[in-house]
Amino acid sequence: MKTIVVCSGGLDSVSLAYKIAAEAELLRLVTFDYGQRHHKEIDFARACGARLDTPCDVVDISAIGKLLSGSALADDIDVPDGHHAEDSMKLIIAPNRNAIMLISAFGIAAA
Repeated sequence: MKTIVVCSGGLDSVSLAYKIAAEAELLRLVTFDYGQRHHKEIDFARACGARLDTPCDVVDISAIGKLLSGSALADDIDVPDGHHAEDSMKLIIAPNRNAIMLISAFGIAAA
């Protein structure tokens, strides 16, 4: 089975990339620059691709990310400590970020 992996560079997606590489034909990794503060995750996704000898495409959706303001993921807002209640959860979510990434990855896979 030919597969692409959306890889944020975090532990979960890097582990998934390794699992897919061991079990299927990993065609490429796709990561997204949405203007996130932790831009180092893109570097980690690239490093994962290099270790797996797999291309890692960086898709720039930062223009869209600017429209998803109000999140501590991309804006200069402190990340709340401790348990996240409904109000504080709003600060650590970029609305529909994953849906935007998935629909983009689907288009890449279909192509």
